[in-house]
Amino acid sequence: MKIFKNSRFAVSLIFAINGMVFGTWASRIPAIVDFHDLSPGSLGLLIFLAGLSAVIAFSIFGRAADQYGAAFITKRATLLLIPLTLIFIAYANSIWMLVFAVIFFGAIHGGDDVAMNAWAAEVEREYTRPVMSSFHAMWSLGAGIGAGLGSLLAFYEVGFKNHFSLISIIIFVLALSAAFVPFESQKNKKEANSPFISIPKGSLLPVATITFFASLSEGAVADWSAIFLKSVASLNDGNAALGFTVFSVCMFLMRLLGDRISLILGPATAARYSGLVALTGSIILLVSDSFLLLLLGFGLIGLGIAVIIPLAFSRAGNDETISQGTAIASIATLGYGGMLLGPLFLGLIAEITSIKTSFLILPIMAFFIFILSKHLSIKSDV
Repeated sequence: MKIFKNSRFAVSLIFAINGMVFGTWASRIPAIVDFHDLSPGSLGLLIFLAGLSAVIAFSIFGRAADQYGAAFITKRATLLLIPLTLIFIAYANSIWMLVFAVIFFGAIHGGDDVAMNAWAAEVEREYTRPVMSSFHAMWSLGAGIGAGLGSLLAFYEVGFKNHFSLISIIIFVLALSAAFVPFESQKNKKEANSPFISIPKGSLLPVATITFFASLSEGAVADWSAIFLKSVASLNDGNAALGFTVFSVCMFLMRLLGDRISLILGPATAARYSGLVALTGSIILLVSDSFLLLLLGFGLIGLGIAVIIPLAFSRAGNDETISQGTAIASIATLGYGGMLLGPLFLGLIAEITSIKTSFLILPIMAFFIFILSKHLSIKSDV
């Protein structure tokens, strides 16, 4: 059992590292935009390329995790490749070098995400009780630390090159402590001829769909909550940013509690109540213009969708009909699609109608999470 505990520490640390890289990158996007004199359209294209490369990498890393073991792929990708993602972005001195760096960032960050979730599913099986949500809580914590440190260094006018170089060294040192943790992952070489892009099918299709709805909601809140609060409650930029802050804090806290809740209620029942909580928060956003109530609404949405993605990855990793690497890659493909399409959907609807009307998409997503919740349990607990 001691080895399993060490493996849980290693996986938790890698989730935090993966989140820290994302938070670091996100916190310095304005500085990168200024350095390369990017237009909004150019930045949007770069982010799209990062997402596209991630979707392609999901399947590649998923198959690699099946053939060589999830722990093997995760440890080496995190130690040898993840630090390079920030280095390449930091020292990209032309727009074409930046394009390459961002594509590399998306592929390695996304591929590492699939591999580490596959390893996390194996560790969870060894514990014979839910622990996946705690891993995702560590991702949220790492992202918060990365973003917070980035904001602090930006405030003190530390250049993003020095910043990214420092974080890369820290990440490499942290990854070393996880790289030598012993763990023998399962291998399944029969999946070598699986489709290039892993598409969910069969019993995994509703699991991927509920992941899509949850990630769509998360992406929408991340990109549009501040604009929503400025529009509805006429707030300044500082107060408007509190919507996503409250959402993120509530999501992190719920993920810390998510494993215990899932153990007590079962995955399907936990997801069903989560959908109701998210639905309540979404309705509050649509019917209120009180600042405090709006913050409550964002907080409830964070609480409601926090455990959905961890439960979906856990369900995929334990599927009885498909190897875990391919299963998790297929869930990630559709889930990440929701993260990319959510802000786009809201923007299009807001352009035609209004920002408040566009947020009608959130209660719809929460309702579908409620309806599909039973599919998050292999043996239905409904």
